[in-house]
Amino acid sequence: MKRIPYEIRVGELLKEKNLKLVLAESCTGGLVGNLITNIAGSSDYYLGSVTAYAYEAKEALLGVNHETLLKYGAVSRPTVLEMASGVRHSLAGGIPLETIIGVSISGIAGPGGGMPDKPVGTVWFGMSTPDGDWAWRYLFDGNRVENKRSAARTALKLVIAYLSGILPPETIP
Repeated sequence: MKRIPYEIRVGELLKEKNLKLVLAESCTGGLVGNLITNIAGSSDYYLGSVTAYAYEAKEALLGVNHETLLKYGAVSRPTVLEMASGVRHSLAGGIPLETIIGVSISGIAGPGGGMPDKPVGTVWFGMSTPDGDWAWRYLFDGNRVENKRSAARTALKLVIAYLSGILPPETIP
């Protein structure tokens, strides 16, 4: 049996549940949005994304608090939670918030930038939905491009898990 690509399954589930998706991407640089928009008809369920790499962009475009970034850094649970909620609100465009899922990604793709408590490959994912907000930390062990691809696939898998009612436990630092 052939596996359905994650980006196709996400679209099927969003349409089935009459929900929309928005993204706040940092370390993936828009890769998740690219995968989703490779699918014809994705405008039925995908509103758009913000690629906010720098602190200033996270603050200005997503409403992440400056204090959050200073205290916890961009690659943290508090930051991705604020990013996911922020993108959900900023891209709603009049669409009811109860129909929008916001997903955020912030991490250290490598090869540099790692720290003892946040090594290269550390990626935080946030999700803001009508049912609540969650965050997860993953550690990938590839090179820069592999870590970005792994993060993009994981973001799609988390959306599928939410839409299927089987979210993994949150990562609580």
